[in-house]
Amino acid sequence: MVTTPVTSITFEEYLTYDDGNDFHYELVDGKLELMNPPTIEHFLIAKFLEQLLDAEIKRCGSPWLTFRESGVRTGINKSRLTDLCVVTVEQARELLNASAVFESPPLLIVEVVSPESVKRDYRHKRSEYAALEVFEYWIVDPLQEKLSVLLLEDGFYEETVFTATQQIISRTFPELAIAVDQIFTASNLS
Repeated sequence: MVTTPVTSITFEEYLTYDDGNDFHYELVDGKLELMNPPTIEHFLIAKFLEQLLDAEIKRCGSPWLTFRESGVRTGINKSRLTDLCVVTVEQARELLNASAVFESPPLLIVEVVSPESVKRDYRHKRSEYAALEVFEYWIVDPLQEKLSVLLLEDGFYEETVFTATQQIISRTFPELAIAVDQIFTASNLS
């Protein structure tokens, strides 16, 4: 993670920030933090989960949408990029012609852990998403082949860890039937 030379930037400036390249940044305490490009494994897991959640949303007829790499405002001068988030159609409608940075909490956020994002995903985003009152947060960790489902209870996350053939239990998607190893198998190219 590299911090850019910009010394300080507001959330409003972040929404329109363009340095002329295609880099992605998170805003952390008024500083831009460059996000490393994800690995192919990361992309494949995120794509699999996006397709899975989209299919479940369609099956249930829920008025929700799944977005990859959208932003979520987590503080006065903080904004995180999610690997996946599930929001209501109304939340998306509010941003139809604006930067895709949600200021109200998504129903579900999914982060796929990379070697450089371990601390960010398990610690920083966990506390920021809880403070924002994100109802459900998944940490998908291919490094340890586990998936943590964090459910908001009285302002704090209660964590359940799933591994191998265990089926994920989700409050947002209570009928979802997927085992952890199926998610990690999706990243195999063989």
